[in-house]
Amino acid sequence: MALERAQRFVDALTSLEERGDVEPLVALCADDVRISNLASARVFTGLEGARYFWSEYKATLRQVKSTFRNLIESGDRVALEWSSRGTAHNGAAVAYTGVSIIEWDGARIRRFIAYFDPHALGLELTHGLAPRSEVPATTPA
Repeated sequence: MALERAQRFVDALTSLEERGDVEPLVALCADDVRISNLASARVFTGLEGARYFWSEYKATLRQVKSTFRNLIESGDRVALEWSSRGTAHNGAAVAYTGVSIIEWDGARIRRFIAYFDPHALGLELTHGLAPRSEVPATTPA
């Protein structure tokens, strides 16, 4: 399957977003993985860094659902164009788009970086400027 690694990532992210289970994402990572995004100057390294990064992602939003418009896999790189909608803990609606680049080392993620407008996301988190999310309320398992 041409997009097998991209789909494995999407499935693991869905597990995090729907059930709060960070371990499927961590299991995809190499021991020396590097994870970052534009909202933080920090680069999260190793499996504990990955666990922290993805736990913080989920903790930022009460509800979140990502959809993917384009999944591109070429060699050891995957590009994912996505939109995420949800609700912040203060009830504010959140909707933002971006692109994530994943570099693989065989079956494991060596590097992950997400590009999006962190300023716009911050405004949505604090002021609820996005259209109201249609993500259904769920209770943690």
